[in-house]
Amino acid sequence: MTAVKLAVIYYSATGTVHAMATRLADGAERVGAEVRLRQVAELAPAEAIASNPAWSRHADRTRGGPEATAADVVWADAVLLGTPTRFGNVASQLKQFLDTLGPQWAQGQLADKVYAGFTAAQTAHGGHETTLLALYNTMYHFGGIIVPPGYTDPLKFADGNPYGVSHATGPDNAAPLAPAQHAALDHLARRVVRLATALRG
Repeated sequence: MTAVKLAVIYYSATGTVHAMATRLADGAERVGAEVRLRQVAELAPAEAIASNPAWSRHADRTRGGPEATAADVVWADAVLLGTPTRFGNVASQLKQFLDTLGPQWAQGQLADKVYAGFTAAQTAHGGHETTLLALYNTMYHFGGIIVPPGYTDPLKFADGNPYGVSHATGPDNAAPLAPAQHAALDHLARRVVRLATALRG
């Protein structure tokens, strides 16, 4: 049997969601998935990026990296989508990418795939759960199969988010991913790959 094909598609401003996406991609590859790690296009004006040193550094580091296309979603058996919170909602950069998938949606090419999400915010109650729930509204329209982690492993009681994986970065966006987040990301990758494998029969 061929490997499950997983697309990890994300937007990251200061680098936290990028680090989460990379961990998910590595975790999925460790359990045998074929992975495409893709960032979506930046939409913010240059002056906004320049006004935040962390954002500017991350933009410089990732400039020229592989950019997500509709073909990456169509190719995949499973899709993990990552976004920072924006007032409890999906960042416009990721939302714009999703909004371009109308032709593929109309042809049924986005249905019957496994989907799950991940996010980051500055504070513990900064919209982690509402961002993931808002993200999943689009997946419902796709006819996707949403596979949240739930509390399917004791480690989720440390990470605490049954809707996906999230991380609080602190007010200066400097708090690195901790062991609880690493474990939760690895668990989500394994779970998504396992269930995508089962759905393929």
